Amino acid sequence: MNPKLSRHIYGWLLVTPALILLIAFTHYPIVSTFINSLFSNGTVFKQSTFIGMESYQTMIDDPIFWKVIKNNLWFALGTIPTSIALAIIMALTVNKAFAGRAFVRMAFFTPTVLPMIAVANIWLFFYAPEIGLINNVLEFLGLEGKNWLGNTSTVLPAIMVMTVWKEAGFFMIFYLAGLQSISPELTEAAKLEGAGRWYYFRRVLFPLLLPTTLFVFMNAVLNSFKLVDHLFILTKGGPNNASNLLLYYIYENAFAFFDTNYAATLTVVLLVLLSVLALSQFFFLDKKVHYR
Repeated sequence: MNPKLSRHIYGWLLVTPALILLIAFTHYPIVSTFINSLFSNGTVFKQSTFIGMESYQTMIDDPIFWKVIKNNLWFALGTIPTSIALAIIMALTVNKAFAGRAFVRMAFFTPTVLPMIAVANIWLFFYAPEIGLINNVLEFLGLEGKNWLGNTSTVLPAIMVMTVWKEAGFFMIFYLAGLQSISPELTEAAKLEGAGRWYYFRRVLFPLLLPTTLFVFMNAVLNSFKLVDHLFILTKGGPNNASNLLLYYIYENAFAFFDTNYAATLTVVLLVLLSVLALSQFFFLDKKVHYR
């Protein structure tokens, strides 16, 4: 056999198992979801029919959809920068040598390993109107407590706080690895030059951490669009859809309202948003942060 052809066949055989899994669990579901969004819901008595872009027009006219998109954008803007900033501060803190550093690292990382349902139940106890820890502390200080999860103005910020608490420790691990990969000679050189801590962080440390920041940023964005478990336990999207996010709205339409056609349409929108984000990373953001 031709050596070049043999090399190609051998290469394709190596990637075939991964390719089969990728097609079966990624590409096929995407195509199937798009096709389902073009057909009406089928029942035992009524066959599914082709309706084209009708469900997309319904989505455009749906005020709840636009509210959910707005909620998701505010949720992303509230959680992503806060989680990244807090993760950097935590990583800088535990990167230094001090007594009990291992315990502090464990304390920072512990929320990450907790199951999402457990986290939601913990914070449900914090936010409970009468017996909740937060309201008890406020009453002890002479302040009036609130129904944090029952008020449209406080429910989304309350979910944001819980999300930041859970995710910051996970992102801290990546920043800690990035800090430990930076040569200590840079720190020594900065000290010899008389650079202050803020100047050294802004002009030396953070630019070197930009590849890590991009990776963390992408994970944070993905996490902000796939929150379901916490909402199911805490608010179920309420009150008045004030805490409803896109993926939970998809779940609600598919498994609560059994409107699989509309759920497929919303899923296509979510896939388009994430695809645009991925393409922007590959073609624009990577060139900005990696040194070539």
